[in-house]
Amino acid sequence: MSHRPVCAEAICFRARLKLEELLGSVREAGAIRRGQQKPSRWVVVRSPGVRVIRQRTSLSQSEFAQLIGVSAKTLQNWEQDRRRPTGPAAALLSIIEHDPALAVKAIHRM
Repeated sequence: MSHRPVCAEAICFRARLKLEELLGSVREAGAIRRGQQKPSRWVVVRSPGVRVIRQRTSLSQSEFAQLIGVSAKTLQNWEQDRRRPTGPAAALLSIIEHDPALAVKAIHRM
């Protein structure tokens, strides 16, 4: 029989709900990318935001690029304002921006 405080169980429950919501968003992004679903909206992340988002994960450019499934060159273009992320990439960046540690953990579980 567990003697954990109720508040710890509530925290774990809320964390699981957030993780499931995050994984659902990632799955939806994948379906959009594969052309199986249309995006409900477009999100554009400004390039200075991309660098800040990556830095909050404490990952190098190449590590972060691999994590989100783009080339290091693409990530550099975003960070240097030559191009802007759109569609699923922008949505994934928004998720990572919201909770970098949880997003990285969820992506590594896939």
